[in-house]
This record gives sequence, C-alpha cells and structure tokens, in this order.
Amino acid sequence: MDRRIPVLIGKNIVRAMLLVFAVSIVTFWLMKASPMDPLQTNVGQAALGSMSREQIEKLEEYWGVNTPPAEQYLSWAKDFVRGDMGTSLLYRQPVAKVIGAKLANSLFLMIFAWLVSGLLGFVLGVIAGMNRGKWIDKLIKGYCLVISSTPAFWLALLLLMIFGVGLRWFPIGLSVPIGVEAGGVTFLDRVYHAVLPALTLSITGVSNIALHTREKMIDICGSDYMLFARMRGETGWRLFKNYGFRNVLLPAITLHFAAISEIFGGSVLVEQVFSYPGLGQAAVAAGLGSDMPLLMAVTIVSALFVFGGNMIANILYGVVDPRIRRGGASK
Repeated sequence: MDRRIPVLIGKNIVRAMLLVFAVSIVTFWLMKASPMDPLQTNVGQAALGSMSREQIEKLEEYWGVNTPPAEQYLSWAKDFVRGDMGTSLLYRQPVAKVIGAKLANSLFLMIFAWLVSGLLGFVLGVIAGMNRGKWIDKLIKGYCLVISSTPAFWLALLLLMIFGVGLRWFPIGLSVPIGVEAGGVTFLDRVYHAVLPALTLSITGVSNIALHTREKMIDICGSDYMLFARMRGETGWRLFKNYGFRNVLLPAITLHFAAISEIFGGSVLVEQVFSYPGLGQAAVAAGLGSDMPLLMAVTIVSALFVFGGNMIANILYGVVDPRIRRGGASK
C-alpha cells in the first residue's frame, strides 16, 4: 500500500471535522434567524391563548425559547461530541433513533438511484461521445437537456399521476402498505413502494453524468492515439476497451461521487411528493417545526455523506491513475 494514501485519508478526515463544525454553526444560526415562532407553529395561536402563564413557561422551556443562543449551541455541541444527538422535540424520541429509521428508508432510495443513474449516465455518455453528430448522439443529448431542466418534484408528480393514479401500477405514497403491521411488511412490499421515488431520482441524476461523460469522450476520440487506432482498423467496442475506457473512467468517478449531493437534495422534494418517510421528509418537518436537535443531526449526517463521497473519489483517483497520487503528495 502506498504511504501517501493514509496521509490523504488523514487530511480528508480533518477537513470533514472542520466541515461538520462549520455546517453546525451555519445551521444553528439559520434556525435562530428564522421568523417562525416554535410555540405558535406547533401548538397554535388559539391553544396558546387558552393556556395559563405557567403552562406557556413550561412550553418555552421545552422548546428553548428563552435560552441564550450561545449557551444552547454549546450545550448541544457538548452532547453531540459525546455521541448524544439529543431528543427530537416533534417525535419525542432520541434523535439517533429517528435518524436511524429515516436514514434506512432514504438509503434504500438513494443507493438504488445512485447506482442506476451512474451506470446509465456513463453508458449514455460514452455512446453519445463515440457517435458525435449522429442521430443517437442527438437523441441522448436532447433527452439529457430536457431532464436537466426538469424540476425533480414536477417529474415526481408526473410519474405519480401516470403510474400511481392513472395506471395504478404502483402505490401513490408511503414506504409500506397501509394498515399492515411492521412485522407483516415484507422486503418486496418495501421495494414495491420505493419504485416510483427511486425511479424519479435515477432519471434526474442521469443527465449531468451523461453530458459530462459525452464531452470527455469527444475529447478522447479526437486525441492522437485514438486517431492512430482508427487508422489501424480498430472500431466500436474494441476501440473503446483498449483506448477509451481508462481515460474516461477517472472523470466518470468524479461525477458519480459528486452526484451524491444532488441525490440528497432531490430526495427532499421526492420524499415530500410521495409522502415517503425518509431523511428528506424529516428535515422538512424539523425545519417547519423548529425541531433544532433533529434538523442539526439531519444536516450533519447529510454533510458527512456528501463529504464521504468526495473523499472516496479522491482515494480512487490514486488507484485509477497513480500520477494524481504522486502529484497530490508532492504538493
């Protein structure tokens, strides 16, 4: 094993710690800057008007309304460092328990969408790049341009109306059948309910990877070694396997792991449309309900996933192309 790789991993871990610190401060500041009153949002103005002063003071203490922001943040950070994410104000459960349940549902969607969008985007980009100017290139490019300009929530609504409401091939929402106990839910039931939201995330994630791969493949096809290979009679799959694959793989890895952030962002809207109880829906509920412990935890977990994807991509760069590892070490 190259000694430079542990150094690279160590630097990325330090960056991740600094990133978590910065994200936590920004998230906390935005929560405090929100004009929403947590008492009116979660209890209601009419209910507050009928409460005694003692009851209102207990609610203010529960939601931390009168606690100084600096003291509130330091208290949260101290507990978080010890592994205690706090208690969700909305779910009245430990945040770690809520995150675990929601993250399991979201990962089911995002892993499927990440794999499908990456593989399909890479294949479409290679096909389009190697057939520049032909009808298949125009078809793939047109599809990608249309999808890249289509909002994820609009596509989710379209798929929901066609396959959920119109054809009734798939359920219109939730992650499990209605009225079925947790013990009676099978793996196929979860897959059946996850098809439409996962398909939405997959479709929206294809365009950027395919378009960037296409541009890189066009540059590779115009290189001297590719032109020389064509002159020797190599075409099609053999040409790509021998001269194009390794050269286009590196930027494809970059785009594929960078797409984690896009899938995370898209899952928030998609989960809302399909009423899918995942991490994105929990983030929306925590933001609208001023549930600071839950929103802070969701934001940090999301940031760690995004940064983790970028870190894996950096490590894989050196595996695919040792010149990058040597270049990074010399700096």
